[in-house]
Amino acid sequence: MVKLAAKCILAGDPTVGKTALAQIFRSDGAHFQKNYTLTTGVDLVVKTVPVPDTGDSVELFIFDSASKELFSEMLDKLWESPNVLCLVYDVTSEQSFNNCGKWLEKARSQLPGTSLPGVLVGNKADLAGRREVDSAEAQAWALGQGLEYFETSVKEMENYEAPFHCLAKQFHHLYREKVEIFHALV
Repeated sequence: MVKLAAKCILAGDPTVGKTALAQIFRSDGAHFQKNYTLTTGVDLVVKTVPVPDTGDSVELFIFDSASKELFSEMLDKLWESPNVLCLVYDVTSEQSFNNCGKWLEKARSQLPGTSLPGVLVGNKADLAGRREVDSAEAQAWALGQGLEYFETSVKEMENYEAPFHCLAKQFHHLYREKVEIFHALV
């Protein structure tokens, strides 16, 4: 049984639901914040995720930082050496989807020359009548960037765990690959 620790960066425009996603995941669906509060600085959410079909687990240290500070020095420090990325946009805001590219670039710039496993999450899927971003378009973009794609509705508590379970699995897979390389060298 192996317990790994992974630094997860939660990125995306303001008001896409990053904090709500992290909070509902941490509380196993028990805590949905009905009133919006702008994140200032950074919130840290820590949760252990079991890796299916193994006795292993990954403790995710989820850094939820204020989106307004995209190019600040503070954000650069907080984002140093991430292990996984959770990129979130609002399905009712084409602008938040279009900005995913800059968030991804910012996160990947922290690890030049290495791949950063991650997921793209389209949140607020319950607002189907106001949807501006087509699922197929978002999924195609995610695939092109090497990201897994998920749609969630934090408000309706739908699919909020899946992105984090995927991240834990991706990180565990990287760990297993490194162990195999190490064994091959010995």
